[in-house]
Order: sequence, then C-alpha cells, then structure tokens
Amino acid sequence: MKNRGFLKLASAMTVMTLGGVGYAAHKRSRNPYYRGPVSDHFDGVRFFSPGQPQDKALGEVARWQLGGGRASWPASFPSPFPPDAPPERVDGLRVVHIGHASLLVQVAGRNILIDPVYARRASPVGFTGPKRVNPPGIAFGALPPIDAVLVTHNHYDHLDGPILARLWAEHAPTFVAPLGNDAILRSYDATIPVETRDWGGSVDLGGGIAVHLVPATHWSARGVNDRRMALWCAFVLTTPHGVLYHVGDTGYGDGAIFRDVRARFGAPRLATLPIGAYEPRWFMQPQHMNPEEAVRVFRDVGAEQALGHHWGTFRLTNEGPGEPAAALDRALAEAEVPAERFLALRPGQVWGG
Repeated sequence: MKNRGFLKLASAMTVMTLGGVGYAAHKRSRNPYYRGPVSDHFDGVRFFSPGQPQDKALGEVARWQLGGGRASWPASFPSPFPPDAPPERVDGLRVVHIGHASLLVQVAGRNILIDPVYARRASPVGFTGPKRVNPPGIAFGALPPIDAVLVTHNHYDHLDGPILARLWAEHAPTFVAPLGNDAILRSYDATIPVETRDWGGSVDLGGGIAVHLVPATHWSARGVNDRRMALWCAFVLTTPHGVLYHVGDTGYGDGAIFRDVRARFGAPRLATLPIGAYEPRWFMQPQHMNPEEAVRVFRDVGAEQALGHHWGTFRLTNEGPGEPAAALDRALAEAEVPAERFLALRPGQVWGG
C-alpha cells in the first residue's frame, strides 16, 4: 500500500511537469535559469505569453486528473512505417518524424534536429510517467551528422537532457533554445554551448540557413517550483528551399502570433504543427491547440504544406492515440482543404518537398 501511494504521488508530480498542465506557480522571488530586463513577456522572475489566461489552480488539476474521461492506450501503437535510414546529406528538403514532437530536417546540406526525445518515458523519473508506445522513427545510431539542435521549451516530452548531452559528445552541433534553457542543458553537460535568444532573435546556421525564434502561447517547467522560468518559442527557418515554420506546443489564442509570422516571413513552404494533447478542452485550450485549430493555423500562415506531430507516442492527455489523426481528417474536410496538404505523421514517415 505504501508503494502504491508513493507511485500515485510520483505520477501526479510527473503530470505537473509536463506540457498539459500549466497550474499556478508557487511564489518565488528568484529565477535560477535567467536574469534579464523586464519585458512584455517577462516580469523579472517569470515569463508569460501576453493575453494567456491565468494558470490553472491545483484544484483544477485534480478535477482533470480525477474526473475520468481518459481514453485507454495500448502498450504498443506501432507505426506502419519502418525506421528511416536517412542519407548523410540532402541538397533539397527532407523531413522525418522521429516520434511525438521530434523531427529531423535535412535541408540545403544541413541536418537539423528539433526537440529530439529518445527516452522511454517523458518524465523526470524513469519508473513512472508517460511511456513511449512506439520506437523512434530513426535509431539514434542511424542519425546523420547533426549540425544543429533546436529546442522549443523545457517540458520533458520536448527536452531530453541525456540525449542532448549525447548529441553534444558525438556530433558537437549548434544548440539553439529560448532564454533560460542554456542553464538546463548545461545541467546535463557543463560544456554544452547554447545559443539562447529571446522572441525576435535569430541564429545563423550557415549555408544560407537562419533560425528565428518567434512567440508561442505555452509555458515551461522541469520541476514543481520553476513554472515559466525558462522561455518557450516556435521556430522559423529561412532556407534556400523556402521558409519552414515549426511549432512545438502552443494554444491558438486570438491567432495574432500566426498572422505575424506570415507578415514577417511570408507564406511558409512547410509548417510542422502539433495536433495532439488537447483534451479536455476546458483545461488544455490555452496551451495546446486541437486539430481544428491546427488547420486554422495552417490557413493563417498560408503554408503550402503542413505536417502534424505531437501525437500517438506518449499518453499525455485524455484523447486516444489515434484520435488526433481522425480529428484532423474531419477538420480538413470541414475546411475543404485537400487531405494531402496536411499529413498526420507517424514515426519513420518521410516527407520530401
């Protein structure tokens, strides 16, 4: 009984450090990750997304966790695609879904990983928390030489510290992340250099490629008392083969952040958008868009093509593993968008532009 109670407590604490749960933070007067001037999205201690509703109270977290309505997940939800063996370099554009929110983007001779997670669990501990139900779509040993790693934010389903340290040891890529996340990466290897930027900042990756950090409506945490102390972002890649817009996690809000991307960078050639971890809507809507809202983003930015990720690998919220793809099909039909223009990617699936 004592062990069962401990596991329940550990599981609840794990849930509170994942991207589906932006509950109200404890008062804390010092930020351990970042010190900088107050801005329109930083109050001197914590970051925030302008216009985002107040964080949920712990009672609302309990209401969600104890309220039922969670679809069951199988122990295995295999991808129909075999693991990919990517080429060493690609002159054009090639994107592979590794799983959940992890992508390999090969463009103009550069290899870029986004939010690479290879852990068995998206959790601060190894014995509880969301467990992977399909293997990575690229084995770690099959990765090509990695030139850059982009990290959108610090939730455990997006920032896998041990794998980032391994990437540094074996590939020595350029790491790019929003403000405050350098301290987190260096807690796994003190020698990792990280290019951190605020929203509006950019990093030149060479070869005519630059990565620009743009706003997302989300939050961050690695523990129970560091809510919103490291920034989160989306990325725009400007490349010789067009503009790529990548969102890790975001709520839709009033849509202004998406229209701003189109106004600043033009219509993207490709948008990679999250389509999972969205139920129940009364809890998730401020921080996780659903497939219908993802279609709205696709149209707001005017992308030629969209790829859906952030679904079917880790059980984070109430919907079943296949529901995001089915809901995306319905949303595309309702919006009269051809299904081939917005694909719900599975691990190992390759898209080539």
